[in-house]
Amino acid sequence: MSCHLCKALLLTTLCCTLAGMAVPQSNNSAAAEANAIPVIDGGIGPCTADFTVTDGASKKPIYDAKVSVHIKYGFGNFHKMDLQVGTNVDGKARFTGLPDKLNHGLYFHATKGELSGEVFDDTSDTCKAQFTMALEKTSQ
Repeated sequence: MSCHLCKALLLTTLCCTLAGMAVPQSNNSAAAEANAIPVIDGGIGPCTADFTVTDGASKKPIYDAKVSVHIKYGFGNFHKMDLQVGTNVDGKARFTGLPDKLNHGLYFHATKGELSGEVFDDTSDTCKAQFTMALEKTSQ
């Protein structure tokens, strides 16, 4: 009887182990995820900013460049928000939910390793902005 108990315990352990294993993704779904444009939503307005980030020297898209923005909004600019998103394999990223009425525009900064760059957007003029940002090597 103890032998049957051992087999049942072994079978249960094996089933639990197999159930917890990750199922490998197909190449198509992994490629689709890498091509999906990362989006971050500020939730404070109707404006958007779309980015294509490239290497300034080679003009090639940069994967996983970090694009960030610091937003001051509301009466007296008392409200503050920092947003950051990484680029996909095509160097693309998107910000949504940006405010359309600001006392000051927005400076978007992007970095990847020693490369960096920035662009300015006044959302009251260009609520649906599109930028190509070429990152250059930072001087030290």
